[in-house]
Amino acid sequence: MALTITETNGVLLIGGSLNASTAKGLKNHCELLLSSFGEVCLDLKQIAHIDVNGLLTLKGLYRFAKETNTTFSIIGDGSNHKEQLGAFELAA
Repeated sequence: MALTITETNGVLLIGGSLNASTAKGLKNHCELLLSSFGEVCLDLKQIAHIDVNGLLTLKGLYRFAKETNTTFSIIGDGSNHKEQLGAFELAA
């Protein structure tokens, strides 16, 4: 499943699967926006699946934002991904 990115009121709504084949595209897109605008907010409530590669990418984006003194935030309750919390703990 492809990854979709839709901007609404300054928030990037991310849909589809965030995995090994889509993570690099999201990383590049967010790093470009962070470098250009200094701030990125992702809404993950439309994500169908996140694997450990996707989680590591999100972690890397937090690190990139910290290193470049920019703001990276994630919203969405994640209630449909409780079974993936173990993978998130490993990625952290």
